[in-house]
Amino acid sequence: MDTEQIKILLERYNQGNCSPEEAAIVDQWFENINRHQSTYAEDAALDRELDSIRANLNAHIAPAPKVRSIYARYWYAAAAAVVLLAAGLFWWNQSAPDKHPAAAAPIAANQSNRIVKDGFIEITTPKAHKESITLEDGSTIELNAGSKVRYPLHFGENSRSISLEEGEAFFTVAADPARKFSVNTGELTTTALGTSFNIRAYAREHKVIVALVTGKVKVDQLNQSSQSAPSQILLPGEQLSYDRVSLSPVKTAFSKAEEVNGWKQGYLIFKDAPYNEIVTGIENRYGVTVINESDKTAWNYNGSFKNESLKDVMDIICLAKSLSYTIKKDTVYLQNKN
Repeated sequence: MDTEQIKILLERYNQGNCSPEEAAIVDQWFENINRHQSTYAEDAALDRELDSIRANLNAHIAPAPKVRSIYARYWYAAAAAVVLLAAGLFWWNQSAPDKHPAAAAPIAANQSNRIVKDGFIEITTPKAHKESITLEDGSTIELNAGSKVRYPLHFGENSRSISLEEGEAFFTVAADPARKFSVNTGELTTTALGTSFNIRAYAREHKVIVALVTGKVKVDQLNQSSQSAPSQILLPGEQLSYDRVSLSPVKTAFSKAEEVNGWKQGYLIFKDAPYNEIVTGIENRYGVTVINESDKTAWNYNGSFKNESLKDVMDIICLAKSLSYTIKKDTVYLQNKN
């Protein structure tokens, strides 16, 4: 763990933004220091870490008086942890801008690929870009990065049908009782009247998730084995997760809308997210490709990020998962930690 990683982690810990895994790392670290307060044989790795940290603190914090007692240096290890926390916050707020990696730039908008053909409009967003779309009925679609949507130039008299062919989108539907509004993802059809909901259906992920923010929606399965499956009705705060492998849906609840549509404000939110979902989020947010060269291919992660740089995000996730990484141009390589 280098000084920059410690600074980032302690800042998140102090603000209560750590995931349980990250908080456990900090708690364990302080616990180890306390355990060595009165013993002569201190952990060598901790000594090296504190030596490195003390060297970086010299420019900002006045040196403490020289300690004469041989045992006092072990108490200093505990005190250094407290100093480190304060120094981390001091660096974060007071250091010159060139001391920090650049914060993540907002995902760009209106740089999508738009095709009009045979009476349909097809919009595709590349990585690190998203798009806001207003339909002729007044409904809106906010399309996340790495997504593709297809809809008619003009809706019919009886229906308003949209195809989310890849990725994630948030729909705010204009009320029109005479024409149902439906979104088809290939596995599910979501039907709504005057409502707002989020659909996530990236091809590389094993699930399609429909989350309702306001109003009411009906979700129907389209696979052949579910011809007799009943429609699922979602109320605000509910989401349906459809497993593409088992072909089965599971309904759960979420407490805040930001958990499902935080991507619109630039948040990168992982809630017990599997590896594939984490990779999708990082690639879409920062316009990179992630290649896993480690032997860890199946793991989950909890955490949220807003303005952190790619380096900050990778530092925190890799720290929590005992991985290392390198960034070469627009590719991130995950590796086993040496």
